[in-house]
Amino acid sequence: MRVVNTDIEGVVIIEPEVFGDSRGYFMESYSECEFQRLVAPVKFVQDNESCSRYGVVRGLHYQQEPYAQSKLVRCVVGRVLDVAVDIRKGSPTYGKHVAVELSAENKRQLFIPKGFAHGFAVLSPEVIFAYKCDEFYHPEAECGIAWNDPTIGIDWRVPKEDVILSDKDRGYKML
Repeated sequence: MRVVNTDIEGVVIIEPEVFGDSRGYFMESYSECEFQRLVAPVKFVQDNESCSRYGVVRGLHYQQEPYAQSKLVRCVVGRVLDVAVDIRKGSPTYGKHVAVELSAENKRQLFIPKGFAHGFAVLSPEVIFAYKCDEFYHPEAECGIAWNDPTIGIDWRVPKEDVILSDKDRGYKML
């Protein structure tokens, strides 16, 4: 696997080695040994998967301490714009974000360490999105930031009139 640094330290793109032939392809989507050696000493404890349609924006989500989560995310079917926002108080990149297109075709993954809010926008007709977390889900620690916060300035690449939000995501406040 190849690790590509982003503009925010700790948030990295992972490009797996893909072996293709006339039958299709094979890739190792995760190796604990390689991940810990090349990315971070993280122990994942929960895998999640969601299915969404075009225009859905999920996020920006995070869990408060002591239940903050690191995530390793990828798109199994379709295409998303995946976003990580630095919410670490005192960080030189506080309020800045990284946006990366993840797709079934490019097979890229994004690692988002603790201290970041996370969200994605669906760019294809349908998406199956998978993510590994290093902390279990704790509903009492769940928080979020408004997807359209102008101080963050994310271009979700979906026209505002096409954005589909959950009631919970619609109610989050600005950073």
